[in-house]
Amino acid sequence: MSIPTLSTTELALIIAAVVVVVAGIAAYLLHRKRRTARLRTQFGEAEYARAVEKGGNVARAEARLEGRTQRVEAFHVRPLTTGDRTRFVDSWRKVQSRFVDGPAGAVTEADQLLGDVMATRGYPVSDFEQRAADISVDHPLVLQNYRTAHEIALRQTRGQANTEELRQAMVHYRTLFEELINEPEMPLAKA
Repeated sequence: MSIPTLSTTELALIIAAVVVVVAGIAAYLLHRKRRTARLRTQFGEAEYARAVEKGGNVARAEARLEGRTQRVEAFHVRPLTTGDRTRFVDSWRKVQSRFVDGPAGAVTEADQLLGDVMATRGYPVSDFEQRAADISVDHPLVLQNYRTAHEIALRQTRGQANTEELRQAMVHYRTLFEELINEPEMPLAKA
């Protein structure tokens, strides 16, 4: 079939098909670009990059990040009651005061207290990686603090963390603690 033998209608159909295919490809690429931008904003650059590194490629990482969001949306995450908030703040003060005499124990208690706060808020508290993934959906800005503090706590259990590192862990834990107990009705990531 040569171009001169095509009728005007056939030529118009071919051009229309090409336009539809090009428009479809453009729409797909735009959708991907918007999805990437949304996920980078929602999870933060650090967590997005970490997901891509662990996932092996962008498509797999983005699918996992969206899976996290769907998982957390199925939870019944709620703000703390005034009584719970007061109880946790008092517990946090006690943990901080114990840091002077026993920094290693205080870091362990801080980690446990955060688990209690998360559980009370409605997050499941299974293993650390799942907890961090769940927290990343609503609290991406403090997630790196949580990861850093947890890593120091693990090193402390092996006797490899000094007092300054333990102090830093407490500072990192406090950042997440404050966000979890002072959170407004709608998390920042969803606002």
